[in-house]
Amino acid sequence: MQLQTVGEPWMLGVFFVIVIVMIFIDMFMLGRKGDTKVSTKEALIWSVVWITIAMLFNLWLYFYLSDKYDADIATQKSLEFLTGYILEKSLAVDNLFVFVMLFAYFKVPTIYQKRVLIYGIFGALILRSIMIVIGATLVSEFQWILYLFGAFLLFSGIKMFKTSEHSGDIENNFSIKFLRKNFKITDNYHGEKFFVKIDGKTWITPLFVVLIFIEVTDLIFAVDSIPAIFAVTTDPFIVYTSNIFAILGLRALYFILADMANRFELLKYGLAVILMFIGVKLLIMEFYKMPILLSLGFVIGVLAISIIASIKKTSKKI
Repeated sequence: MQLQTVGEPWMLGVFFVIVIVMIFIDMFMLGRKGDTKVSTKEALIWSVVWITIAMLFNLWLYFYLSDKYDADIATQKSLEFLTGYILEKSLAVDNLFVFVMLFAYFKVPTIYQKRVLIYGIFGALILRSIMIVIGATLVSEFQWILYLFGAFLLFSGIKMFKTSEHSGDIENNFSIKFLRKNFKITDNYHGEKFFVKIDGKTWITPLFVVLIFIEVTDLIFAVDSIPAIFAVTTDPFIVYTSNIFAILGLRALYFILADMANRFELLKYGLAVILMFIGVKLLIMEFYKMPILLSLGFVIGVLAISIIASIKKTSKKI
């Protein structure tokens, strides 16, 4: 089955130019001074900038498709983009809370966290791109794999719902065992360096170890998010652009949420419900094609309820 797409080569070119320019600006503007902490105000401004750019891209997509095809197709694709963007953004928040845990465990100084995040997100862009291409290829060749995606998402949602908090023995994690066995790791941080020379030999710093954990963590979360976006749309262009735009603003979003991780303890359950909903949507697609507005409304509604409930619950503890 050939996947239908509204994307054209030149549209991908425009998208890549936007991404490259914004990554460059993000690297040199968000906490550009290496020895300073990114303020919440600065992070909030950049989060708004990232979201605005994504919405402007979606608006442009709507008008272009409306002119080339018709208003119905333009509306459908714009809603698919918006739903995919919100879905990926919400799942990424849970990912960021794991980042908070990793930074705390490895005692990463706040001023060095932004360097790890920019490289981590850059790596995530590459990994997500590869996984989306693989996912699109599989769906194109084997349409039945969408049912497998649905069953997996349903299972992941149930598993997430049963897990009360992020857990895991980092010390005995395979990644850190592999690094310690095959590389020399310094005991202390050496500024923002990932590698240092000691007595003529190359050592890796704890900051590089954290970077590896960030990449592995994102890869694990992508296993949930990539199948989820294919439940929203099988258009490769919409899948790719909405997913990448959602990832791009994560560094700024992290510095907003870093000090508020404990305020959203019920968000995890909301995400679990969303994953189960998306899973069921895929499993019943042969009998019922769920309207995109219903999917969008459900995702936004569950997120809003879980966030409001979290804030009310934690405010009672203060």
